Amino acid sequence: MFSSRLDWAAGPNPLSRLLHNKRSAGAEILDLTESNPTAAGFSYCSQLVLAALADPRSMRYEPAPAGIIAARAAISEYHSNRIPVDRILVTASTSEAYGFLFKLLANPGDEVLAPRPSYPLFEYLAALDSVRVVQYPLVYHGGWAIDFEALGSRITARTRAIVTVNPNNPTGSFLKKAELSQLTALCRTHDLAIISDEVFSDYGFEDDPARVRSLSEVEDVLTFSLSGLSKVSGLPQLKLGWIVVSGPESLRKQALDRLELIADTYLSVGAPVQWAAALLVGSREEIQGQILARARENLALLRNKIGADSPWQVLDVEGGWYAVIQAPRIHTEEEWVLTLLDQDNVLVQPGFFYDFEKEAFLVLSLLTPSDIFGEGVQRILGRA
Repeated sequence: MFSSRLDWAAGPNPLSRLLHNKRSAGAEILDLTESNPTAAGFSYCSQLVLAALADPRSMRYEPAPAGIIAARAAISEYHSNRIPVDRILVTASTSEAYGFLFKLLANPGDEVLAPRPSYPLFEYLAALDSVRVVQYPLVYHGGWAIDFEALGSRITARTRAIVTVNPNNPTGSFLKKAELSQLTALCRTHDLAIISDEVFSDYGFEDDPARVRSLSEVEDVLTFSLSGLSKVSGLPQLKLGWIVVSGPESLRKQALDRLELIADTYLSVGAPVQWAAALLVGSREEIQGQILARARENLALLRNKIGADSPWQVLDVEGGWYAVIQAPRIHTEEEWVLTLLDQDNVLVQPGFFYDFEKEAFLVLSLLTPSDIFGEGVQRILGRA
């Protein structure tokens, strides 16, 4: 009776079952997986946010498939006014943006290439549009890099686009300028588009001239750069994302016309958040400063606790909200996370949630309040 696109295993995994049982028993859990900035103890200017959403212009329905001009102008300003508003299309989220792009670029059964490890969302989003995700590896040698030989070998006649996450979640690795040159050359050769997920691009920990912060000004390949309020302003509940379209003029215009048609079919983005966009994007530095300060503090604590002689290792991270640690191979990842939760009341994520190719890796959120993070790390390191 139901579509095969929804044939996903929906049952709880052992970690979620154990977490439910622990919380039901009243256990105090040190949660090192926090991904919601609004629940992480940051100070928001609530009056500004609420006042922005009360704009009286929201009372008039004026459907604009690509987005209200004021919202797109705010996004252009976010990009230092280097991107014309007519190359910007607003969406309800980056997840919706992916859905629009899969509809734009692919027919049922076509493929997109996505990095591994990375956030496990692409396969679900692609499946809803009957598109297949093929993973290409990121390799680690003291820092993360695209394995271009493997990436090239995965391109087939059905490949339509390459997804890059910049910086990656959870590795925190940015695309480098040399990698971008290789990536655009590969896409030109095979007539592929680039989808660049840049939601964490404001959260680089240190400056690096070799790093690419955004692909929004790529000229020679059709490219879609994605971001939104969820990370830019730390406001995931307000549901505003966007797509910046760049590349050769002819392809860019064709893509924008088709994207606007898709958006016109849904008209999913509400007026209040669009009219509020200028204030919400414009005031982002306050919350970003708080998030960056905590992420840097937690990362410094983690690196200080795990020295060169430790059986643990902190993998290199350049930005984002997460850190990855390599655990001693005395347990599997599943054993590590279940033991830490069961015996130490510490919740972390296993690397296999993000499709790490080998064991054993644990993923920790740098958004976690620092006192909880420090105590959690202490308990983790006490296990080996």
